[in-house]
Amino acid sequence: MKNPDFQSTLTNYKTRIDKTLEELLPKKSTSKLAEAMNYSVLNGGKRLRPILVYLSSQMGSETLDKKSVDHVAAAVELMHCYSLIHDDLPAMDDDELRRGLPTCHMKFNEAIAILAGDALQPLAYEIIIKSPNLSENQKIYILKKLMHACGFKGMVEGQMLDLICNERNFSLKELDLMHGLKTGKLIKTSLLLGANLARFNKTMLKAILSYGEKLGLAFQIRDDIIDIESPEEVSGKKQGSDILQKKITYPALIGMDESKKRASLLMEEAINSLSVFSQDTTDLKNLAYYVIERTS
Repeated sequence: MKNPDFQSTLTNYKTRIDKTLEELLPKKSTSKLAEAMNYSVLNGGKRLRPILVYLSSQMGSETLDKKSVDHVAAAVELMHCYSLIHDDLPAMDDDELRRGLPTCHMKFNEAIAILAGDALQPLAYEIIIKSPNLSENQKIYILKKLMHACGFKGMVEGQMLDLICNERNFSLKELDLMHGLKTGKLIKTSLLLGANLARFNKTMLKAILSYGEKLGLAFQIRDDIIDIESPEEVSGKKQGSDILQKKITYPALIGMDESKKRASLLMEEAINSLSVFSQDTTDLKNLAYYVIERTS
């Protein structure tokens, strides 16, 4: 990591969002469904998307309501966790491990996993609707952007492309498109929602979205590299699972060395996007370094 001290910043944000998620999730003792929801959300994870909400929301000049930012960050993370539960299912990626633990359908069963994912989506929307200090216009904006990021023109379409990508030869442009939808949309939206709370102007919005686009692709390329290079005890997933499933990845398409070079270039481009800000962008820059240096 470029700045080792940034790890403490990440830890503080993770602690903050984990506490918020624990407060907002149904008590796991109330039902098997609630237990599965808690299991899948509170089993660790990088919390990248809520951290992006926090970082971008702090780039404005206004003093924000802390609880409102927490609610937006939590809604984003719940949508992400729902997608992970469904991606891991036998009909999708058929993964047995997630964050070093059995995936939801392995821990419970396939039906409960599907329902747990289904339940997390409306819970995310409910959190925004009930958030007491967000204006009605803010709630509409947040819900609209979140739905678009995760719908058939976003994350779900990206997952569909992922299912069919090994049926024919994908070009680099098509691979970028797939991951721009599957991974990048929610990453960009996390930044956008924080920016909305902080009332970014048009120049700032354009810059933060450019940062998010580059960061999202770099994140995915690094994920593909981790699948090959990091052992299971480090990555929390079965090593080489993409290869076993014959997925089209960046290393498979352009080679390992070129993948690492491209991730580094995207990281530099993401950082360069931040040059328009007069505010301190150190944390966003450090996050970009973290994304391409992580091993899990």
